[in-house]
Amino acid sequence: MPYPVDRRGFLRVSGAAAATAALGLTSCTSDTSGPVTLCWWDYFTLDNFQPGMNRLIKDIEAGVPDVRIERRSFPFAELERQITLGAISGDLPDLAIVDNVSMNTLGGSRLLADLTARVEKWGQADEYYQGPWSGCQVGGKTLGIPNNSNCLALYCNTRMLKSAGVEPPTTWDELASAAQKLTSGDRYGLALSAIRTEEGVFQFLPFLWQAGGDLDTFRTYGATALTFLDELIAKGSLSEQCVGWTQQDVNTRFLNQRAAMQINGPWQIPTLKKADFDWTVVALPRDKEAATCLGGENWVAMASGKHVDKVWEVLEYTQRPSVLVPYLVSFGELPARKDLADRGSWASDPALRLFLSQLPLARPRQYGAHYAEASQAVADAEQAVLTGSASPSAAAGTAAGKIDKALGEQ
Repeated sequence: MPYPVDRRGFLRVSGAAAATAALGLTSCTSDTSGPVTLCWWDYFTLDNFQPGMNRLIKDIEAGVPDVRIERRSFPFAELERQITLGAISGDLPDLAIVDNVSMNTLGGSRLLADLTARVEKWGQADEYYQGPWSGCQVGGKTLGIPNNSNCLALYCNTRMLKSAGVEPPTTWDELASAAQKLTSGDRYGLALSAIRTEEGVFQFLPFLWQAGGDLDTFRTYGATALTFLDELIAKGSLSEQCVGWTQQDVNTRFLNQRAAMQINGPWQIPTLKKADFDWTVVALPRDKEAATCLGGENWVAMASGKHVDKVWEVLEYTQRPSVLVPYLVSFGELPARKDLADRGSWASDPALRLFLSQLPLARPRQYGAHYAEASQAVADAEQAVLTGSASPSAAAGTAAGKIDKALGEQ
């Protein structure tokens, strides 16, 4: 999700949603005779997504017997809330494409159809990378099918690294050393997003995992990760302004050659291919272990729908290589299926190939219905440390209390 990051910012906006009527929505209906009309919701609103989406819908209507698609698109921050409101108003789609983080909230709401039996009969679960597939599992049930995947890696300005006599770093120590050597004038060695939203948490969690921890051990390992980032700022290798940067802002710094390295995703590749300098992309440097964060979307079906069997036919059809590969290529995304690793643009593009190689390490943010509160605690801790208002240990301790409470309320 290539995805502009204003859409791919992984924001979890809080507060009350606008009333359904205010958005001018009407219920999805289907004629009692003739083809079944399935109502489909997504948040792919930007113009560059429409050709690929329109082709996918035409493929489905041509390939799945007696199906017509009625599609609605919402702003990214509205889709999950409209699904939640729809449970009250009775206005729900038959199927939807949702951010994989939404599985935390929607998965425990009983709104999503249980696809477990259908998947077992289908017999293709083993074709998926573990991270994307596990992101569809909630409470021992399969509540979705991966739509696409992405993750994070480290981009490097080839000339800058060569001039500084630096190799692409593979460990935290090497990353810190390289970032310091590459910092000069108004150019920082490293750029990343630490903004106080899910976008910043998406970029922070790999450091937590690489340190050997997780949310349930944040007091210890969160402090380790926060200390590492704090030291980068203290040494001048990372700008303290990163607390306000989106991933798009980070990429702009890299494009303007005001950052020699950046942490970002594959959705930036189309823009970077237009850059007037050479760059490469490598796996995120590791500490105790290697890790990256899983992004992307999942297909889901609504449990209240009258046509779940027909929806399953559609979902199964979208996973056929002849349908899935052109769709993913048009979106600049990666497949969640291992058996497609040698097809599509990612099979020959070295940068996409690198991201694809990292999917087996990519972890979903699958922490239960109260993940949003835990995520906010992580974001607050990072902000506190990187702005100098709290020490890593103090911030981690405060966050750990909130995280433990959130994770314990499942």
